[in-house]
This record gives sequence, structure tokens and C-alpha cells, in this order.
Amino acid sequence: MNVHKMFHHSSSRRMRMVIPMLLGFAFLAGCDTQADSAQQQPPPPEVSVAEVVVKDVRFWDEFTGHIEAVETVELRPRVSGYIERINYTEGQVVDEGDVLFVIDQRPYRAELARAEADLQRAQARAELARAEAARAETLAQTRAISREELDQRRAASAEAEADVLAARAVVETASLNMEYTEVRAPIAGRTGRALVTAGNLVSDSTPLTSIVSLDQVHVHFFADEQSYLRYGAMERSGERPSSREERTPVRVGLASDVGYPYEGEVDFVDNQLDSSAGTILMRAVLDNRDGRFAPGMFARVQLRGKGFGDAMLVDDKAVLTDQDRKYVYVVDDQGVAVRKDIKLGRMAEGLRVIESGLQPGDRVVVRGAQRIFFPGMPVAAQSVDMSDPQPTVDLTAAH
Repeated sequence: MNVHKMFHHSSSRRMRMVIPMLLGFAFLAGCDTQADSAQQQPPPPEVSVAEVVVKDVRFWDEFTGHIEAVETVELRPRVSGYIERINYTEGQVVDEGDVLFVIDQRPYRAELARAEADLQRAQARAELARAEAARAETLAQTRAISREELDQRRAASAEAEADVLAARAVVETASLNMEYTEVRAPIAGRTGRALVTAGNLVSDSTPLTSIVSLDQVHVHFFADEQSYLRYGAMERSGERPSSREERTPVRVGLASDVGYPYEGEVDFVDNQLDSSAGTILMRAVLDNRDGRFAPGMFARVQLRGKGFGDAMLVDDKAVLTDQDRKYVYVVDDQGVAVRKDIKLGRMAEGLRVIESGLQPGDRVVVRGAQRIFFPGMPVAAQSVDMSDPQPTVDLTAAH
């Protein structure tokens, strides 16, 4: 009995010693687990944020068109004859009045000489008729000749004067024909290829070459009916002047250009729409003193359209898609990413117009949004400029 009590007493002492040790081990293990958990917790992801840009913008509507010369001439001779020589190089830039083709002048020179001789003959007859009429006037005063003879001499003098006028007209015609044997450039510009060679017989229906002006060019483009109606509404509201009354600015880019580097003005709007295509012809004029544009080139045209006051703009790369909804992440004052659904507008000045969903002062995540896994996630925000969150190129200001 005593032995049993002694054993029970010894076991109780050992348990009292072991239990605190076990509790200590458990406490240390819990501390290690918490430390490991703290070490495994990832830091907030780094993102770039930019404040919403608020400014007045002007939309530019985009169309396609083509370049045409302001002046185009299909050169034809005014008289018939054989081409004697060609005085220009095909494709050469010529000035107004330069002689390009020469037609055989010999028959026209002879015709001019004959006409001048006829004029001299008529002038001699007229002088004689005037003298006879003057003598008849003197004789009539003394009644030396009859009234009938006086009238005849007066008529002969008048007829001779008329013959002089007719002969002078023939001389002028022959002189013009002689001048027309030199086919001159009616405008300054670039010549095309020669359609005839020396020795060919030509007439007033024979095309010789073409000339296009260079200093300015036209850009023809077609606006759709909806755009035409929208412009009319803007004109009536006073938002923009009529393109028929004032020149509306345009921006133009060629097929090889990035953006729209050339500026011009609308100088013509057609008076009716094409019912089959639902479009109306518009024309802009561009400076071409450097010879950059050639007739027939394709052109991309932007026409100044509707203005938008206090528009909110963000970089288009900040916009995310959730099925049919568009949204962005905005970082609040506590450094938490908040989702905001938005309604997109058009592009303007390289940024996207936000019609609704954002407020001025919102800081939008423009880079690193893929690191945000759920709304309300803490982030480490770094401020950047909205217009240049990273190296980009504004290719176009399309719809």
C-alpha cells in the first residue's frame, strides 16, 4: 500500500514538471508559425497611377480622300500642222508661257504675209477713195457734179474703209495662227509625258501632254450624311461656323505618315448629297510649295468636329474589360485599389475621353493593373504623368 502511494506521488510530480515544458514548446511553436506566416505575406504590388486629366478638347472626325491638282490642263494645239520640235523634257517643271511644242510655221508665215499684203492693198484703195470723195465734195459745192455722183464717191470711200477693217482682221487671224504654232504652257506646273513626237501631224483635237499645278493641291473627301447633319446642328447652335462661309481647319496624313502632320482648310462643300452613297463631297486646300504631294495620292483627313468642355481623359491602356463592361482601378487615400465602371468616349489628343464613372482628382492605375487580383487590394502607388505613363506613340485620333 505504501509502495503504491509512493509510485503515485512520484508520477504526479513528473507530470507537473512535464506539463509546463509542453506548454512552453507549444508557445514557441506558435510564435514560429506566426513568424513564418508574417514572412510569407507578400508586399503590396507596385502600380503606376496618374490623375485624371481634365481639359477642353476638340474632336477630329476622320475621313479618307485623295489628292488632286488645283489646276490641270490637257494641252492641245490650236492650229493644225506637223510637229517641228519639242522644247521640254517629260516631267519637267515649267513656267507659264514656256514654249513646249513648235508646229511647222512656214505655211502660217506665208498666210500672214499674204494677209498683210491684202491689208496694204485695201489701205491704198481706201486712201484713193477718200481723196475722190473729198474732191467730189468740193465740186458739189459749185454744182460741177451731180448729187448722184457725190453719193457714189461717198459710198466707195466707206466701202474701201470697210475693206481695210476686213483685211486688218485677216491679218490679226493670221498673226494669231502664227503665234499658235508655238504651243505654250498655260499654267506653271509639272508636265506629263509627250503624247506625240516630232514629225506627227496634229490638229486641235490631238492631245499633246498634260500639266498639273504644284504650289497648292486639293484634297477631296466625302463626309457621311450623319456627320453632315451633325455639322449642320453645330452651325445652327453657334458651336462652329459653316464650312461654306468660313474655312474649317483640317489635318492630313499620307499613307506613309504617322499621325496627321499637314494642316489645311476646307474651301468648298458641294451643294447636294450623293443619294446612292449617302455622302457629300468636301474639298480642302493644302500648301505644296515643297512638292510633297502629287495628284492621285491617297490621303487620310481629319476635320475639326464637336468640342467637349471639361472632358476627363485617361490613358487608353488603363481601361480594362469585364465582359461587356469597361472599368478602371482607382487608388484611394488608404492605398487601396477601387474598381470603377466607366463609359468610354472617343480618343482625343492621344487619350481616351471618359463620359461617366470618374471624378476630377481620381488617381487611375495606368500600369500594373494586372497585379491587382481583386477590388480592395492594397497597392504601392507611384505617381506618373497621364500623358506619358510609359513610352508610347499617338498613332491617330480615331473614333
